[in-house]
Amino acid sequence: MNYFVTGGAGFIGSNYVRMLLSDQLGIVGKVTVLDSLTYAGNLENLNDVSKDSRFNFVKGDICNELLVKSCILEGDVIVHFAAESHVDRSIQGPAEFVKTNVVGTQVLLSSALERNAKMFLHVSTDEVYGSVEEGKSIESDPLLPNSPYSASKAASDMLVRSYVQTYGIDARITRCCNNYGLNQYPEKLIPLTIHNLKNGYSAKLYGDGSNRREWIHVEDHCRGIQTVVTRGKKGEIYNIGSGEEFSNLEIVNLLMQYLGIENRKIDFIEDRKGHDFRYSLDATKLQNLGFKTVSLFEDSLAEILNLY
Repeated sequence: MNYFVTGGAGFIGSNYVRMLLSDQLGIVGKVTVLDSLTYAGNLENLNDVSKDSRFNFVKGDICNELLVKSCILEGDVIVHFAAESHVDRSIQGPAEFVKTNVVGTQVLLSSALERNAKMFLHVSTDEVYGSVEEGKSIESDPLLPNSPYSASKAASDMLVRSYVQTYGIDARITRCCNNYGLNQYPEKLIPLTIHNLKNGYSAKLYGDGSNRREWIHVEDHCRGIQTVVTRGKKGEIYNIGSGEEFSNLEIVNLLMQYLGIENRKIDFIEDRKGHDFRYSLDATKLQNLGFKTVSLFEDSLAEILNLY
């Protein structure tokens, strides 16, 4: 089976590509990565597989329809990670998020249809559900995005659904909680806080730091995606969650504790516009396919800090 992976030089995508080419899965076919190598994409993330004869890298934009169609092989499994994904950047410049996340997804869907791809797996986010004050989001909940980023991802989810209903393609959607792990671009909370603390700077938190997120190790996320590829069903949506939930302040305090830092100042800055208070996913549907997480957040965080 051949795979076509968009955004495969990014944090999550590169972890997925390395998993595909590892001995544990026994993937025999080719793995083609398409990535435009913007600020968050880094070819060094793929050094481990760069000399594998099954691996092929193409630099390019998912909005380039001619390029996309030339790269997809008939019968490919398409796993679509490529996206603008940072909420702060979406508030400053929404247009690029609409272009990449909505138009880019449409180009990929159209190309998948024309090239007779075997399957289209669209990687989405828990943020499309909006803020969840109590309980957990299930896959059938209405989409209530509150940022330009999450709105663009919700729109791309709807496009995927439309291609299933209208054209009959085998497309599936995953919605995951916050990821953590090595080589994450340092604009996200955990790597940014580690950088600041290790270099003598204050940690920074929006508002009072009480906003809550569910966290999953990137390798668990990748295994969840592969579970959907191999055991999921056409047209279905699957939440990928860990059940491990922390406030942003709890995360920063844990990092300080593990780094042996006492009395370091935390700068509480003006809250982000439209800042969702809490996300939480019900992952029962995926668990019913046999998926379960391996990593525990606090243990894994300590291991990551040691490797840093």
